[in-house]
Amino acid sequence: MSSRHTLSVLVENKPGVLARVAGLFSRRGYNIDSLAVGPTEHPEISRMTIVVNVDESPLEQVTKQLNKLVEVIKIVELEPSASVARELLLVKVRADASSRGQVLEIVQLFKAKVIDVSTEAVTVQIVGNADKLADFLRILEPFGVRELVQSGMVAIGRGSRSISERTLKPVPVPVPTPGAVPSATASAAAPAPGAGPGAGSAVPSPKSFASRL
Repeated sequence: MSSRHTLSVLVENKPGVLARVAGLFSRRGYNIDSLAVGPTEHPEISRMTIVVNVDESPLEQVTKQLNKLVEVIKIVELEPSASVARELLLVKVRADASSRGQVLEIVQLFKAKVIDVSTEAVTVQIVGNADKLADFLRILEPFGVRELVQSGMVAIGRGSRSISERTLKPVPVPVPTPGAVPSATASAAAPAPGAGPGAGSAVPSPKSFASRL
């Protein structure tokens, strides 16, 4: 029996990575229920939050295939009890003079926020888990939902640990002292004048760096 799984995937911030990751699921016939991608605390790294409904065995196979992609740095399954998940919903609800008061009471009850008002409708923003958003919509349906848009789920582990803290370590960069003479070591490491592309030390990609830890 299939079950709901939330994967947090660290990837290199490069064009085409999202398509390759999503393609692994689609080629195996697995539908992605929710997908959100955005920057992390490291500018060169993006984080995907993927929600899928699959059995344990197929999920393990897909995870192994994802790990083979050069741009994928780390994959972690976030358990509901050990993580916090949120989604954003924008919904436009019919609210004329006769029903506006009731709609605003529901908005206040759910700690939502009115972000636009017209003579016949209000647009509301609400943030929460999937159950809270579903309950909010269910109560608003009798008034008439004219339009809605919902973001993908984003999730983060509870506690102080980060999924990237053992994957990427910051490399200290020496700060030059004003007026100081460059050392012989620094001079030797610099590329010679006129050297072509690739001269000097190559900067490893985040994944190649992480593999040595």
